[in-house]
Amino acid sequence: MINKILNNWPLLLILFIWFIFSSPYFFQNKTPYPAKFQNSFFSPWKDYDEFAIPVKNPALSDVVTQLYPWKHFTIEQLKKGELPWWNPYSFSGNPHIANIQSAVFSPFNLLFFMLPFIDAWSLLILLQPLLAGFFMRLYLKELKISNQASFLGSITFMFCGFLVVWMPYGTLSMAIAFLPLALYAIEKSFKKLKIIPLLLLSSSIALSFFSGHFQTSLYLASYSLIYIIFKSLISKDLKKSLIVISFYLLGFLISLLQIIPAFNLLQHSLRSELFSVAGAIPISYLITIVAPDYFGNPVTGNEWVGHYAEWAGFIGMIPFSFALFALIKINKYTLFFLTMGIVSLIFAVDSPFQTILVDLKLPILSTSIPSRIIVLFSFSFAILAAFGLDNYKTIISKRKFKKPLLILSTLLIFCLTIWSLLFVFKILPPDKTTIAFRNFIIPTVTLFIFSSITLTIFKLKSQKIINIAIYLLIIVALFDSFRFAQKWIPFDPKDLVFPDLPVISAMQKDIGNGRVFGSFGSYIDTYYRLPSIEGYDPLFIQRYGEFISSAKNGEFTPAEKSLVILDRRAKYADRVLDLLGVSLIFHVIGDTNKEWAYPVWSEKYFKKYSIVYEDDKFQLYKNKDAFPRVKMFYDYEVIKNKSEIIKKFYSDNFDYKKKLILEESPGLKKSSSPKNSKVSITSYQSNKITIEVNTPSAGLLFISDNYYPNWKAKVNGKDTKIIIANYSFRSIVLDEGKSKVEFYYNEL
Repeated sequence: MINKILNNWPLLLILFIWFIFSSPYFFQNKTPYPAKFQNSFFSPWKDYDEFAIPVKNPALSDVVTQLYPWKHFTIEQLKKGELPWWNPYSFSGNPHIANIQSAVFSPFNLLFFMLPFIDAWSLLILLQPLLAGFFMRLYLKELKISNQASFLGSITFMFCGFLVVWMPYGTLSMAIAFLPLALYAIEKSFKKLKIIPLLLLSSSIALSFFSGHFQTSLYLASYSLIYIIFKSLISKDLKKSLIVISFYLLGFLISLLQIIPAFNLLQHSLRSELFSVAGAIPISYLITIVAPDYFGNPVTGNEWVGHYAEWAGFIGMIPFSFALFALIKINKYTLFFLTMGIVSLIFAVDSPFQTILVDLKLPILSTSIPSRIIVLFSFSFAILAAFGLDNYKTIISKRKFKKPLLILSTLLIFCLTIWSLLFVFKILPPDKTTIAFRNFIIPTVTLFIFSSITLTIFKLKSQKIINIAIYLLIIVALFDSFRFAQKWIPFDPKDLVFPDLPVISAMQKDIGNGRVFGSFGSYIDTYYRLPSIEGYDPLFIQRYGEFISSAKNGEFTPAEKSLVILDRRAKYADRVLDLLGVSLIFHVIGDTNKEWAYPVWSEKYFKKYSIVYEDDKFQLYKNKDAFPRVKMFYDYEVIKNKSEIIKKFYSDNFDYKKKLILEESPGLKKSSSPKNSKVSITSYQSNKITIEVNTPSAGLLFISDNYYPNWKAKVNGKDTKIIIANYSFRSIVLDEGKSKVEFYYNEL
């Protein structure tokens, strides 16, 4: 038993290192969430002096505005026993499960049923490097890599650039963490077909797609498929190949639970049209593979080139050096991983291959930031580093000096070239030279240690001392990776995460079935269940974005990428606010008379708005002209052309208070609006809305929630058709008399 534990010391050490890394959570009541950043930069917290505190990492805004609130909404719905198909709090309603980043089907959501939300979130984030390290060790051991080498490969992957910079999101790093598990399952299955490894393969594919980032999961699936082909060519066993492929496809079949809704939403979003090579990594930026902060770091506020997170390819100088040693003795595995690493790098950097990828117009791969494929380079070279360390030990034992000296000379020449460019040729301005100089010291010192130890142990014959020297190199590599991770990941006090404020409570108390609008971001609406007309999400209904953008001047205006914001000084802003039932205006008193704020204070609004809450920082205004969420209309106009609908709706002579614009005839006789129609919402849930109507004549029931094909309607228990109204919303035909209307979301 003891021997077995000792033989698996890499797993124990990985766990220990992870525990040290996670110690602020376990011992200091802190969470790996950028709470200080949230409170210092996002309203309403930023308006209070007590929240003006130093921020470690200001580059994690999406965690605050998207990932954390989405997870909060997801868990709240699941705890109610409902699948959160629809989020009614952003964009006047938007698909939620279909937004793959919501990760609704992730089994790690079970943590939130066992622990307080903030603790479950913390463990979700912290588990990512641990799983990556464990799975990598499992795979490398299956390849007969030594304990020392498998430990090096594991820590290199678990703290590589991609996993670290995306760790706070809880999605991208989790999605790729299952890659070594997939390769382990494939490797194991080709040696001997057993049900457990085969099911592990299916599970790793599905778990990746359920983790919340489609692009990264596609990388994992592609890499795994290529590995299956690689193993098939080696084994030449058709039966095994077909069985492994079958379980690989089973993983995809399970993943359809997430993939199908995501593709449906993609067809209705602007993202399906965005084909671009923007974001490719410049060749010069590849120096960050060994010197991650050569061009600065957002944490220290001195980044001056590029996109730190999108271009993160760091693995460290020692792992990179060992990866080169893997090339001294090339076998079928090292050739495979070298090829995969180089191909991944080619697609990550600014090259013609990226243009080809865009021209193919492949969903997700051709519309997402291509540089993220750099993670496959990091993964491949982490494995090469493990092979290289074993080669390194063999070379030392055989006293073969020529090729190692060539590798060391090449690396030293590389370092000398960088220093010469900085101080002899002075290719950078003085301030940038200082940043590059400071951040290239550690890689240089690390290479010096590597070279010195290598040259020294070539002269030694004591295997014990040689082993000590190798462990020392691993410790230096670990220090480099650990330092990089600790520098990036913020650990902030738990009580600073979404602290409640009186103005938030006031909005929750007064909102009813209305919506709120003002100087705050999309994080407020979903987390606090305050319906908003704005939103921030890579996937939203394109028509709605066009509708909001066009309010600026009344002419058709394309939607913005990932963002829906109503221009505060748009010509038709009031029309949008009234139609969409914005009953509360959130106003920061300090923004009064500022051009970026909605001018609720102006004289022309004295009769339209009245103050219902006020403190020394904020005011809440009641919109007296806001439509109710549901309303009967008895007049309409049919227009089929998109731009003409926009033009008509925003024309000055269009009476939007009494008339709807439809894109097909409802087969309904037009009439004037009766005064005694009654409409009331009896139940409003995320996936189902129940409405009672009593109308003296037939008309159109309008609801200012976004139209989406998966919404269905029933009137008195019978199915009825939903007609798109006013470009992006829902309406149905109702006969005179009393009706019970149900809108319900149906993904099937």
